[in-house]
Amino acid sequence: MLDLGIVIVNWNTKELLRRCLQTVLASQGDFTFKVVLVDNASTDGSADMVWSEFPSVEVIASQTNGGFSYGNNLGLKALGYRGKGDVDADAPRYALLLNPDTEVPAESLYGMVQFMDSRPDVGVAGPKLVLEDGTLDVACRRSFPTPMVSFYRFSGLSKMFPHNPRFGRYNMTFVDPDLELEVDSVVGAYMQVRREAIRDAGLLDEMFFMYGEDLDWAFRIKEAGWKVFYHPQVMVKHIKRASSRRSKKAQFEFQRAMLIFYRKHYRRTTPLWLHLMVILGLMLKGGPELLPELRQTST
Repeated sequence: MLDLGIVIVNWNTKELLRRCLQTVLASQGDFTFKVVLVDNASTDGSADMVWSEFPSVEVIASQTNGGFSYGNNLGLKALGYRGKGDVDADAPRYALLLNPDTEVPAESLYGMVQFMDSRPDVGVAGPKLVLEDGTLDVACRRSFPTPMVSFYRFSGLSKMFPHNPRFGRYNMTFVDPDLELEVDSVVGAYMQVRREAIRDAGLLDEMFFMYGEDLDWAFRIKEAGWKVFYHPQVMVKHIKRASSRRSKKAQFEFQRAMLIFYRKHYRRTTPLWLHLMVILGLMLKGGPELLPELRQTST
């Protein structure tokens, strides 16, 4: 049984992917791992580059771009994680979702394996992610976007009062970034999950195309009785692509993901006045393309 199975989903990030794989394969420590690269129908030659330069990496070349959850599920199944209650006997002890725009220091993977080995109650863990300028990627430790937490974020209160325990809950900005912390979720850019937690909660929900799937997975894993931890003693570099974050497609998918998460986990327990505020906020942020799903949520 391998210690760690790493799934990297790629879509047209060939140069970032090359650097990511170079750092991953240079990892050090007393542990075993395997890398599965899922290419979501890239047009930049990413899959060919990996076949040529990284023969130890298993490549799954999908003919369609089914999204982040879809791609990760392909990789997880290749490692032996079939679904809820169905995990192969030789599936790795831990699965790691890793973005191709990350760079992993030599001892980081081993450090995260050691941390989860020391905490058998932890089902999900993530390291401290830092951006290119050395600042914290605030998404690496989060609370769930409950209706009130989402209101604080969308209203700007979380930016106005980032150190307030009430208003700064979404990105935990009121907590020292070097403090180990139990959280609701870490980010899918580096999300390490125990095989038993996957057995208990199942795979990623493919309703989420991009964004939100990590929150939903953490939610279901916590429901199954596992803890989620942020472990800042291990650090990983995250090179976020600003152009993709500014794209209309990305902005729409973020709002769509928040709507799906809300509908799935909070709609039935949200009072009408707050539900109407949530719908209004998503309508303003998501635009007319979101209306069909908003109507479904309102019924």
